[in-house]
Amino acid sequence: MADVRRPIRVLIGILGLDQHEVGAMVVARLLRDAGMEVVYLGRFNLPDDIAKAAAEEGVDVVGLSCHSWEYLHFLGPLQAALREYALDLPIVVGGSVVTAEDARAIQAKGVAAAFGPTTPSAEIVATIQRLVGEPAE
Repeated sequence: MADVRRPIRVLIGILGLDQHEVGAMVVARLLRDAGMEVVYLGRFNLPDDIAKAAAEEGVDVVGLSCHSWEYLHFLGPLQAALREYALDLPIVVGGSVVTAEDARAIQAKGVAAAFGPTTPSAEIVATIQRLVGEPAE
């Protein structure tokens, strides 16, 4: 019998007033090329916008594009909003401002993975697959 699992669904959004979306669009494309479905929210989202869309779209992972430090302010409220929607989803963040120190700090607060500006594409894909329990290809 053929494997009929649905593709991994990833929501990608940008929080607050961060206007830098080119990186988010590139990651959305690489995830689609890897066979995942991407729900792209774009810029200027608040935590509740992202949590509501995650619930409505039935995503497996929430991805945040971070090219300003605003995301650090919004992570706690996003985690709370996801809980209000009864969602236990991994949050991954990535972007030019994510330092190794930031990655350790936010992972200690419950973020599943953090990708800095030099993270290889294959590592991003493999990490998301691992987070949803799908074997890497």
